[in-house]
Amino acid sequence: MAKRIHAPSAYALHPQLAADTHPVTTLGLCELRLMDDCNYPWLVLVPRVADARELIDLDAAQRTAVVTDIDAASHLLRDAFAPFKLNVAALGNLVPQLHVHVIARFEDDPAWPAPVWGRVAACPYPPELLVERINLLRDTLHA
Repeated sequence: MAKRIHAPSAYALHPQLAADTHPVTTLGLCELRLMDDCNYPWLVLVPRVADARELIDLDAAQRTAVVTDIDAASHLLRDAFAPFKLNVAALGNLVPQLHVHVIARFEDDPAWPAPVWGRVAACPYPPELLVERINLLRDTLHA
């Protein structure tokens, strides 16, 4: 029996990430997206690498690029919002595509000091606040 040869998969954003986030910009390796939850300034980085589920699925140069993009997202949130703490996590239990959350946390946010997941219902951005938030992030990134 002949072996089947599969063409490499092309990168595509997972449908759940597309539904839950809004595009902000593209960084070195990652798409930078805003989580649709105005309870927290919350960014999601998605490496543009097909079939990546874990950081170990990336080669060394890609891992370095992801860390550089996390650094950029972290500085962006700190510069734009002056949070008390930054939370950085790559969980992926519900969405298997590799993605990294970078969340600005405040001592008076709805979930403080617990993790943001499952504490309070997500509060989708009203359209005008969404535009304002994305513009602020883009302007701060390019300042």
